[in-house]
Amino acid sequence: MTSTAIPAPAGRDAPHTPGAPAGPAGPAHRDGNVLRWLSAYTASLLGDGVYFVALAFAAARTAAPAQVGLVMAAGAVPRAALMLGGGVVADRFGPRRVVIGGDAVRSVLILCVAAALALASPGLWLLATVALVFGVVDALFMPAVGALPPRLVAPDQIVRLQGMRALAVRCGTVVGPPLGGLAMGLGGAQAAFALAGGLFAVSVPLLVTTRIGPLPPPAAGPAQPGPRGGGWHELRDGLRYVRRHPLVGPLVLSGAICEIGLVGPLNIGLVLLSQDRGWGSSGYGWIIGAFGVGAAGSGLLLTVRGRLPRAGAVQIGTLLAGSATLGMIGLAPSLVLAVAGGLLTGLICGICGGLTTALIQSASEPRYLGRVTAVMSLTGFGLAPMIYPLFGTAVSAFGPAPVFLTSASFAALGALLNLLTPSTRTAQLPAAGSP
Repeated sequence: MTSTAIPAPAGRDAPHTPGAPAGPAGPAHRDGNVLRWLSAYTASLLGDGVYFVALAFAAARTAAPAQVGLVMAAGAVPRAALMLGGGVVADRFGPRRVVIGGDAVRSVLILCVAAALALASPGLWLLATVALVFGVVDALFMPAVGALPPRLVAPDQIVRLQGMRALAVRCGTVVGPPLGGLAMGLGGAQAAFALAGGLFAVSVPLLVTTRIGPLPPPAAGPAQPGPRGGGWHELRDGLRYVRRHPLVGPLVLSGAICEIGLVGPLNIGLVLLSQDRGWGSSGYGWIIGAFGVGAAGSGLLLTVRGRLPRAGAVQIGTLLAGSATLGMIGLAPSLVLAVAGGLLTGLICGICGGLTTALIQSASEPRYLGRVTAVMSLTGFGLAPMIYPLFGTAVSAFGPAPVFLTSASFAALGALLNLLTPSTRTAQLPAAGSP
């Protein structure tokens, strides 16, 4: 297969040495440029965690519970509606510019809210507006974040970088909310918003000094889309690319199936199970905490191990195993066994998720990564949450155990799809020195 070099389009992030990663060759966890990006990403995740705590408590102090729910859900609407468009923006203007702009806008927005709360007592309309704007920025930010890793490291370091990213995510989810609660207790909502805005601000200079690699020339072939047109044309190009790609398409589809099957048990099923078994909120905390520890362990494992052989086969095996262990939590007769199941599920699913993302990112044309990431994110943030009412109704009718098993079986269909697809079954990650 031959390649044809083309210049980077106007408005893209500036390229460096063609065909080379942005940083020096070597392990990603020893690359100062990667660590700088990881620090910025961690600060941004911490800002997210603090922001959501501040928004929830600020709304709760000025509105009834139903209105609080509307405020918290307000950001999800533009996030889901504009996610695919965010992928187009990331690919057109370059992911680095979009991520820098996203954190800069979020910093200014949240600091302005902190100032407004300190100087006056604005109504619920301010919080709802902030949630909507934050959701719009998220729709642009998330695809761009997903498109950055392949521009930061060599192809053989993608798995290691995904492990590092998973550790950052766990840090954000574990440390962010308590930080927000502490700020609320010490200085009220304005202090929590100020802390969130400050964390977003910290990420901006780190991102500005982060170097990314060039946009490699696209591979020539009959399946490649035509020249760029308007935004709608680019969106259709991206969707067509995902659908036609022999590896990316099946992996994205299986990931969507898995997400739909697992999101119910993980996000609301564990709460309902803890209530049904009499374990209470503390029992739920132990199970979800164990899941987080397992997921952090998988991130550490991928960071240390780096490339895994027979990645496609391992991805299928871990998806099957992770679905099975989550389903078995619904049958656990004691809290101890449920906690052990949560730990094992977090570890196995974390490996599966890291491999899936690494396989997709290493196989995708870099100029489509924003749109590919947007399609992946849309499932988790748009489609999957629609399962919550159905899952809750089913638990009320049949109890948690059979619903957990049914959801896990549905998730396992994603593994079955990959098992029946030769391109995913035999997929390999790039080895050291791969172009």
